[in-house]
Amino acid sequence: MSKPSVCVFCGSRTGRNPAYEAAATATGHMLADEGFRLVYGAGDVGLMGACARAAQERGGETFGVIPVHLMRAEVGKTDLTSFVVTETMHERKKVMFMNCDAIVVLPGGAGSLDEFFEVLTWRQIGLHSKPIFLLNTDYYWSPLMQLMSHVIDEGFADASLLDYLRSPATVPELQTGLRAALL
Repeated sequence: MSKPSVCVFCGSRTGRNPAYEAAATATGHMLADEGFRLVYGAGDVGLMGACARAAQERGGETFGVIPVHLMRAEVGKTDLTSFVVTETMHERKKVMFMNCDAIVVLPGGAGSLDEFFEVLTWRQIGLHSKPIFLLNTDYYWSPLMQLMSHVIDEGFADASLLDYLRSPATVPELQTGLRAALL
């Protein structure tokens, strides 16, 4: 039986804090060491590239999905185990989601937020039961967690919304969570 696949959503930039790139590298190493297949956006830039290169360094299997219009901007990483080019961003997200057993969100921008909220919404309305992890490196996602609590407090979501995700602070905590959820 093959080991599970983990979809990683993250920035196409490294961000200002070096801890973000270090966490992306550590995540790639951890996924490969666990034998989990990395499913990600197929870019060779930013946190995406750092995570994928780290997984490859350790012999991990990599599955990248990129829309044709981002091949140049995100420097499509064609040396992956599997490399898929889609026509649209929506198709990219669908292919990534359909080929994973869990979702991990590292620091990122609007694209990462879009990806996170789509899988969270799908979970909330019962379209899947895959575990979702927000890796809260140096409290990057803490303001988002506060906003989600505010949404609940203001009556726009049930408190159960927060039950659909976990927010480990470190890669070892993420590793423990993935093992518990997938193995």
